[in-house]
Amino acid sequence: MKKTVVIGLLGSTLDNTGKGKRRWERWRPTIGLCQHEDLLVHRFELLYQKQFTPLLKRVCKDIKAVSPETEIVCHEISIDNPWDFEEVFAALHDFAMQYPFEQENEYLVHISTGTHVAQICLFLLTEARYFPANLIQTGPGRDRSSDVSGTYSIIDLDLSRYDRIASRFQQELQDGISFLKSGIETKNIAFNRLIEQIEKVAVRSVEPILLTGPTGAGKSLLAKKIYELKKAKRKITGELVEVNCATLRGENAMATLFGHTRGAFTGATHERPGLLRTADKGLLFLDEVGELGLDEQAMLLRAIEEKRFFPVGADQESFSEFQLICGSNRDLQKECARGNFRDDLLARINLWTFTMPGLAQRSEDIEPNLDYELAKFGTKTGTRVSMNKEARHRFLKFAISPDAIWAANFRDLTGAVTRMATLSPQGRISSLEVDEEIKGLLQKWQGKSHGKQEGILTKILKPDQLHQLDFFDRIQLAEVARICQASNSLSEAGRTLFNISRKKKKRVNDSDRLRKYLARFGLDWRSFHKVGKFG
Repeated sequence: MKKTVVIGLLGSTLDNTGKGKRRWERWRPTIGLCQHEDLLVHRFELLYQKQFTPLLKRVCKDIKAVSPETEIVCHEISIDNPWDFEEVFAALHDFAMQYPFEQENEYLVHISTGTHVAQICLFLLTEARYFPANLIQTGPGRDRSSDVSGTYSIIDLDLSRYDRIASRFQQELQDGISFLKSGIETKNIAFNRLIEQIEKVAVRSVEPILLTGPTGAGKSLLAKKIYELKKAKRKITGELVEVNCATLRGENAMATLFGHTRGAFTGATHERPGLLRTADKGLLFLDEVGELGLDEQAMLLRAIEEKRFFPVGADQESFSEFQLICGSNRDLQKECARGNFRDDLLARINLWTFTMPGLAQRSEDIEPNLDYELAKFGTKTGTRVSMNKEARHRFLKFAISPDAIWAANFRDLTGAVTRMATLSPQGRISSLEVDEEIKGLLQKWQGKSHGKQEGILTKILKPDQLHQLDFFDRIQLAEVARICQASNSLSEAGRTLFNISRKKKKRVNDSDRLRKYLARFGLDWRSFHKVGKFG
């Protein structure tokens, strides 16, 4: 038979109310818990301090009087200061670790007696399952003179059983994800999954985060959003401090990051705290961290691990409890191999590494980002801007076509919208503005497109194979390679490449057509995924 076992503290105040026979006229939580007809306490594990032994004897006697079935087991615990959180927690934790819990019993932890510190500690230990139990909360009845047993309620801490609480947490999660995406309803599955992971890490971890990806992919904006989310969740209280490491050189880099004393070098007329100290209790975002020199990297590593560093010219260390986000468009593993980046620093900052995809890899997200940029332009200028149906269709058709390489990623998109919106008559973008913008983008990308194509082919073909290709085949194969890399399967790549001709066929087999094309060059689907991302 399952037995109900209560674990509770002797209440030196509440259990000690009333003298002599008059004590039976007052609610006493430990005795009252054993007076309920619908709650049979088979065993009461009663924790007490030695100085309250006389009270313990009286309480045990009274429990036996109201509930002869209840077995009372007394446990002396040593607590000098019942308001010292660390001391109380340690004493209760030791008891929980030594107590022989039996799986067949139902345990209840009584949290109505003891100091508020003790009650908090009992809650925490139960929530963390050191006490495999539910909580039981008791209180006096409405009529204290007649209802001395009082009231009780059992609290189950398994939040997954509470649908409304669970739905609230789920809504908070979705709100956090939407916030990181600036409210943009993105459709790319891989990107959405990436943002979900980043939201969890931002809320739950204080370890460094490394954001990688091409220039213009949104690393800086995402870092700011992570900071704002952390601050809203009260994970940090300090400032967001940003610096592009590519702008730091020589002695200026050390002084900017770690600060300097007065007279540390020529021109140092005043003491400077440095960015790391400014970021105390906040977040430091080091964009293009791969541009830092090796000396700065060594000092940064120590600052991350020990939160201490020496300002330039100082004899005493400074302290800063900052959280860190690093951004880089370089392959830091390759930089380590070349001796340009410290292996130990990379190992410390890449516990959480997230690679931001370029805009061309998220073609399905171009439309919602277009709407976002139009709305942002309107907010910034105070003018509502829209696109007519034909202009919108023309721009989106170009934006997802192979011709649109989006070399600067979202910076190109932002620039395109800004130019079209500024030049549009009466705030409505027409096909004329779209055609002019497409022409300008193609001219801007002309040199970069060929260089990017050549880079793609050198990764999948041997030099002698590449030299045997006609210029026409190089351009065509490079674009096929890019689309294959951005696709999740051979079929998906085939649908993109044969989007017009496939509609004219009675039997569509996009993957077979693409497979045969690749075989002409000695390639297959694996060729595009075993070498890593292009670009």
